[in-house]
Amino acid sequence: MSAVLSDSSPSRLVIATRESRLALWQAKHVRERLLTLYPHCEVELLGMTTRGDRILDRTLSKVGGKGLFVKELEAALHDGRADLAVHSLKDVPVELAREFSLACVLEREDPRDAFVSPLYGSLAEMPAGAIVGTSSLRRESQLRHRYPHLEVRPLRGNLDTRLAKLDRGEYGAIILAAAGLERLGMQERIRSRIPVEDSLPAAGQGALGIEISAGRSDLQAWLAPLADVGATACALAERAVSRTLGGSCQVPLAAYAELDSATNAIHIRALVARPDGSVILRAERTGSCDRAEALGREAAEELLESGADDILRLIQADGAPSGESVPPAHE
Repeated sequence: MSAVLSDSSPSRLVIATRESRLALWQAKHVRERLLTLYPHCEVELLGMTTRGDRILDRTLSKVGGKGLFVKELEAALHDGRADLAVHSLKDVPVELAREFSLACVLEREDPRDAFVSPLYGSLAEMPAGAIVGTSSLRRESQLRHRYPHLEVRPLRGNLDTRLAKLDRGEYGAIILAAAGLERLGMQERIRSRIPVEDSLPAAGQGALGIEISAGRSDLQAWLAPLADVGATACALAERAVSRTLGGSCQVPLAAYAELDSATNAIHIRALVARPDGSVILRAERTGSCDRAEALGREAAEELLESGADDILRLIQADGAPSGESVPPAHE
């Protein structure tokens, strides 16, 4: 990526970020990319602690959803303390407030879930009653469906906190996003990578998204060189699934798209499940890259026709809080 030198280049940019180690890595990664493009620009980080970071004694489905991880960052964008916010894309609500815009989607790392354990090499090796930790209803429902003999328990906290709980013996294994471990140079903790057929990823998993205030055409232009075409198309398809289904932290929902660069075709797989894993509905679509969002909507509509609306009504009737419109549960 070559430097951009012109009178219209930015002179100073402030990046809002959560203060977890992974979030800071992501923000620093974007800063380095921006400095490569605009070497004379001053790029600063504004570290913030969000409500989602502070509430660790309850699952996100009980406290309002993953919008809790972006609200403080959006406040910094709104009042001018920051120009952009860097997020794990799976944490970005599919319906942003009109004051904000998803400016670009960066390259995607491994989107798969990672099996992490000091005792076992894979889920298949775990004996009956062994404890697996996750607070993602998406992961939990697929785990319960495929491995009903395992005990699934909630797991909250940042990456280091989760790994510490595992190392203390509170869990026999935990499930994390492979991309986060890779970004922090912790690949050695991954005992195996779970095939997408066994654990379909969350919409946007493994990709980074940059949020800005709506109407900042200058920022949109400056950030455009960072966008990854393939990751953007896949994100459009996946987020269309969540948007169509009203996906929230209360819904075990997954969406994963792949781009065939040779044919410029997108293949998307989508899933909705009951939280206990007793029912899992799946849908797939393949089509041209320029129909990414339409393919996502069509896959979601097929799920609704197959009974996903019954699952959504059942979950709503169980009294789960309505929360915010967000992608699947925190990873």
